[in-house]
Amino acid sequence: MTFPVVGMVGGGQLARMTHEAGIPLGIKFKLLSDTPADSAAQVVSEVVIGDYRDLDTLRDFASGCDVITFDHEHVPLEHLRALEADGIAVRPGPEALKHAQDKGVMRERLTELGAPCPRHRIVRDVADVVAFAEEGDGFPVILKTVRGGYDGKGVWFVRSAADAADPFRAGVPVLAEEKVDFVRELAANVVRSPHGQAVAYPVVESRQVDGVCDTVIAPAPDLSSELAGSAQELALRIAHELGVVGHLAVELFETPDGRILVNELAMRPHNSGHWTMDGAVTSQFANHVRAVLDLPLGDPRPRARWTVMANVLGGDYPDMYSAYLHCMARDPQLKIHMYGKDVKPGRKVGHVNTYGDDLADVLDRAHHAAGYLRGTITE
Repeated sequence: MTFPVVGMVGGGQLARMTHEAGIPLGIKFKLLSDTPADSAAQVVSEVVIGDYRDLDTLRDFASGCDVITFDHEHVPLEHLRALEADGIAVRPGPEALKHAQDKGVMRERLTELGAPCPRHRIVRDVADVVAFAEEGDGFPVILKTVRGGYDGKGVWFVRSAADAADPFRAGVPVLAEEKVDFVRELAANVVRSPHGQAVAYPVVESRQVDGVCDTVIAPAPDLSSELAGSAQELALRIAHELGVVGHLAVELFETPDGRILVNELAMRPHNSGHWTMDGAVTSQFANHVRAVLDLPLGDPRPRARWTVMANVLGGDYPDMYSAYLHCMARDPQLKIHMYGKDVKPGRKVGHVNTYGDDLADVLDRAHHAAGYLRGTITE
């Protein structure tokens, strides 16, 4: 019996958890990783060490793979088009991925589709930023490099013209957006297969600390069924219109007047979907594997009334394993997921999932475990 080989470009924790989801199905994984110490390279049996920006490396890696998918969205589009011309299945493909690689392209296409977005424009220099601000409500505005930003990187909160010069030093186009008055951040996660089957997970609330996701609550508390349905329908429509294959996360702002606006897109498994590993019938990682192989998608429904994911960030306490005794004894239902990374302050090194019927209790358990693992809680 022959099982397909999934080629995963990128060796981070998303690749590690996607590989884990394929193991029960007997799916073989081949990994293109920067170093043998990367998170996924520690657990995948067939690892190629190389540069994803080199076309010859990509071509050699793709040999023997039935499909190529990604841990990140940074592979040059011209390389992906070359792989497709070679007959390699690339999922999601370059025509979809360009909207995740370039925020300017994404905003232009979403505007064409009538998707609700913040007011925005590509700006050329500081004077252009000032003009953009004056066309709206003035400063502050948000500036983003169109390529390469994540976890708060490549994003500037600009309060005046004097603050507006830094983004242009990166040498890439800069996108200006209005500062949105929002009550919270939401995420709509969907998965779509090549033949068009799609599933939508419950809309979640994503809480950020210093620009980094700290906590995800599934489903988003006190979100009306109408707005939740609108967010899911929007994400499914975006996936269809952009031709996404695999997992798509649509990060959203909820405004005080009850609207949603699209903030960002991610065409891969996403931090806002990590709760699904223990809280959904089929995880985002399992459904991503199914989608890229064009298998029937699994049930996205939640297993519990509430599931909370809390990221575990590195701190000054590197020996996290010794904290397992306390965390597991205190909460036998706790699920710990570590990424095999060296502990560095502020670095995402793992996450925990908790679930139950009482949201306050589930939140407390998640935050206690994440804090104890990090060393900021000691009892």
